[in-house]
Amino acid sequence: MLLGAVSGLGAAEEEIRGSLALAPDGSPAVKLADGRLVRLEGDKDTVGVIADERLRGADFEAVGEFLEPGLFRIGPIHKKSMWIHRNGRRHSISYWCEVCSIRSYTPGICWCCQEETELDLREAGDQ
Repeated sequence: MLLGAVSGLGAAEEEIRGSLALAPDGSPAVKLADGRLVRLEGDKDTVGVIADERLRGADFEAVGEFLEPGLFRIGPIHKKSMWIHRNGRRHSISYWCEVCSIRSYTPGICWCCQEETELDLREAGDQ
């Protein structure tokens, strides 16, 4: 497993992988295997996911682009650019409403019943 892998700066599509963490200023970040922190940003829904405390410390992978060496912009939420790795398997990040059986891709309340959605990691290919 390659924890903390970083692909080349300036490429069209780049990847980052490490432990989901917080930067000293409280913004979402990935802690790479060498201990460096790379701040993360993205669209509103993506930021909702990377700020979800339930994912803190998880083995996190994202696709996007480096804006500078210490700042990575994750691809838009509709491109499914984020995964969690558990037990050697890649999982997509989603949220599930038990009441309405509605899946969403960012945390928050269900648009139907207004109950909080539960984190629901789904093994890649099990969509």
